[in-house]
Amino acid sequence: MKRSSNWSSPYVPLPPTPCTPWKRGLLLPCLLTLLMTACASPTHIPPYFEPLARTPVEPLPIKTVLVHGQRIAYLNVGTGPPVILIHGFGGSMWQWEHQQQILSQHFRILTLDLPGSGLSDKPDIDYRPSQMVDFCLGFMDALEIPQATLVGNSLGAGLAISMALTHPTRVDKLVLIDGLPSDILNNLTSRSFRRSLESKAPWWLVSFGNRLFGGLVTSSVLKEVIHDHRLLTPAVLERSNRNRRRPGIIKPLMAMKDTLPFWETDFAPRIKDIPHPTLIIWGEHDRVFPMAVGEELHQKIRGSMFVTIPQAGHMPQWERPELVNRSLIEYIHSLP
Repeated sequence: MKRSSNWSSPYVPLPPTPCTPWKRGLLLPCLLTLLMTACASPTHIPPYFEPLARTPVEPLPIKTVLVHGQRIAYLNVGTGPPVILIHGFGGSMWQWEHQQQILSQHFRILTLDLPGSGLSDKPDIDYRPSQMVDFCLGFMDALEIPQATLVGNSLGAGLAISMALTHPTRVDKLVLIDGLPSDILNNLTSRSFRRSLESKAPWWLVSFGNRLFGGLVTSSVLKEVIHDHRLLTPAVLERSNRNRRRPGIIKPLMAMKDTLPFWETDFAPRIKDIPHPTLIIWGEHDRVFPMAVGEELHQKIRGSMFVTIPQAGHMPQWERPELVNRSLIEYIHSLP
């Protein structure tokens, strides 16, 4: 229908809706959350890391090194062949607290917080696997480590694999603990992890939810990751909540999640090409990636060894450290 030049709409514009007190009350914490997250100051790094060990141990000095202009927090204990411990998605150095005392009697143990995680800086980057490889390589260069054995858990195992494929001369041996498979989404058995990876929520909304409900989420995630829930003491939960509340922690996690397709295209298809001696360790009751995933990884990597850890979930090195430590020491010592 053709409209005349003097046609006017029959609908009268509504006046602006006033911002009622309850809306202002909701808007203010949202804005504060955004400001606190987007403008986060550099993370305060305490002088010592205090393991929640089952037997008393001395606090460990936390060191920092600049890698590509970012502070990387790390632990450095022991002497001997260098072994680098790499945590998983959303983790930090605490995931390796039960390895420090024992492994450092045999090796030089370096445990870093990856950029975007834990006590390390959280730069505004894409966090693609190739960038994480560059940071890991830069970490080794800064500490003048020409070659090291890489031990990775979950996503950290994916980073170790990526390092082995892109810089094979810098890697001595590989130890992959409960990760990382190809076709991640199809191999995930944890519904909550799948929902997190498939979520399209923006980082600022996730950050706001983290401040409101993060304690419940942390407890739920740990119960998925750890098989023996008796180990999840109030002290363990409180430490995890402190880590979750660190300024600027959410945006890098969301970025890492969104770049997983690059793992699938750039590295996962080449797993079968890994030339290094490889030990694969898997928790018998892993509810994130079931043991069949580890067995498939074992079949793909020629000459690899596969060890099952009973009564353990997705982080057997934390849950059953005595078994994992023994396997690590025996495997690394058994090879030249």
